[in-house]
Amino acid sequence: MNEPPEAAEGADRHFPDREDGWRGAAQTEEREEEQGEGADLFRPGEHVLLVDDKNRKHLRLLGAGGVFHFHNGLLKADDILGRPEGVTLRTSKNSRFTAFRPTLNDAILLMKRGAQVIYPKDLGQILMLADVAPGQRLFESGVGSGALSMALLRAGAHVLGYEIRDDFARRAINNVCTYLGEEALRRYEVKERDCYEGIEANGLDRVLLDVPEPWRVIPHASQALRAGGILLAYTPSIVQAANLRRSLAAGAWGLAETCEVLLRNWHVADEAVRPEHRMVAHTGFVTHARRMTD
Repeated sequence: MNEPPEAAEGADRHFPDREDGWRGAAQTEEREEEQGEGADLFRPGEHVLLVDDKNRKHLRLLGAGGVFHFHNGLLKADDILGRPEGVTLRTSKNSRFTAFRPTLNDAILLMKRGAQVIYPKDLGQILMLADVAPGQRLFESGVGSGALSMALLRAGAHVLGYEIRDDFARRAINNVCTYLGEEALRRYEVKERDCYEGIEANGLDRVLLDVPEPWRVIPHASQALRAGGILLAYTPSIVQAANLRRSLAAGAWGLAETCEVLLRNWHVADEAVRPEHRMVAHTGFVTHARRMTD
C-alpha cells in the first residue's frame, strides 16, 4: 500500500524471498552511535514521557516553542529541550513532572490508535511462544494500530503484514515510523489484503494472526510456513480458540497449546505489602502450534 509521506521517505523496504540470502539485522544499516557531549539530551522531534506526582503518564511530542496543557498547569517544551532524562520540571501551577524517554511498553499503551492493541503483557508471551528472533521472515495479519508489529520489529524480525482497512494500515506504519524510526520501515511491509484469501509468500518462519476467524487461514499458512515453523493466533474468545484448535488437529500441526496471561501488580509501601486492588486479567487467548511435514 502507499505510505504516508512522513513514513515513506527514506524507507527502502523489501520483503525478501528465502533465496535472497536474508541475513537479518546484520543486513540492515546499523544506526550510527551518537558521540559527544549532549548526545542523551532531549531534542526537538522526539517523544517525551511526562510523569506527575501520582505516576500518571503523558506522552507528548517535543517541539521548540510548544506548550503542554495539563489540569495542573502549563509546561513549556523549551524547558525540556536540551536537558537529560529524569529531569524534574514545574508547571505554571507549581506541579511537578519528571521527563523520560518512553519505553516500548509506554508507547504501545499511550500511542494514537485506530484499533484495540494487543497489550504488552500478551506481547511478551507472544514473542516467547513464537520464538521471534532477528532475521526471521514473519507474516502478520490484523495489523491494527501496529502494537504487535512494533514488538516483532524491535526483536529484529522482518514483517509482512496484511490489513483489510487502509486507515488501520496507515496508522500502523505511522506508529512504527514514529516510535522505532525509519530504519524499522526497511523491514516492514503492509499490504491492504485479506489473509482469508491467501498468503503471497513462502518459506515463512512464523505466521501471527489477530483476526476473528484464524482457522480460515490454516490452509494458507500450511503452504506459506516452512516445516517446523510456528503459527500463533491471538483471540479474545475461547470459542475462537477452540475452533482454531479443531482445525489444527485436523491438519499437519503439532505441539498445539492455548494459554492466557493474567497480570497482577503489587502495592509496596514500607511495611504495607499487598496485591493491588485492580489487575489486568483476561484480554485474549494465545494459541500456537508447529508446522509438521505432510
